[in-house]
Amino acid sequence: MARKKEYNENEVVEKAMHLFWRNGYEKTSMQMLEREMSINKFSIYARFGNKHGLFIESLKCYKTKISNILVKFKNASNGLADIKQFFYDSVNLNCEEERKKGCFVTNTYNEFSGSEDQLIKDQMHSFMEQLKILIIEKLKMDVSKNKDIVIKQANFLLLAKHGLAAAARVNGTEEIEDYIEMTFSTI
Repeated sequence: MARKKEYNENEVVEKAMHLFWRNGYEKTSMQMLEREMSINKFSIYARFGNKHGLFIESLKCYKTKISNILVKFKNASNGLADIKQFFYDSVNLNCEEERKKGCFVTNTYNEFSGSEDQLIKDQMHSFMEQLKILIIEKLKMDVSKNKDIVIKQANFLLLAKHGLAAAARVNGTEEIEDYIEMTFSTI
């Protein structure tokens, strides 16, 4: 007879997500996951297959966590001002807890940039492409911009978002706000 699951899956995945978010994939051990999630390795392997499977579930959990700001961004209709607000919303979400962690997706993107892990690379590429499409849509609201300028500004803003996510791990609120304001003063 199969054993009954004695944990809330959403809760343990969220705990794992926060651990991966703080430490990265490579620096997070199975022992750390057991301790953080309050379940044993057998339960982790039985449900998620391995650490990698749990990490994929953690990425999905993060995407769900940020879905509200992405929906807000997608539905907004003020162009460049919406992109700027998205930057602020992203920083506020990623710094809402006592420890600054930056953006989980950007952290993962950076950690796996040289990796052979195609599944994670595909997940990161998909997320970044979706974000770029949203940025392009907002930039196109200014009809005075031609297609080439829109693409160049979208690329710039996507890279600025990466920089912001990295800076949010170590810099103070005033520095982050200055970064955002200066970024948008150039567009």
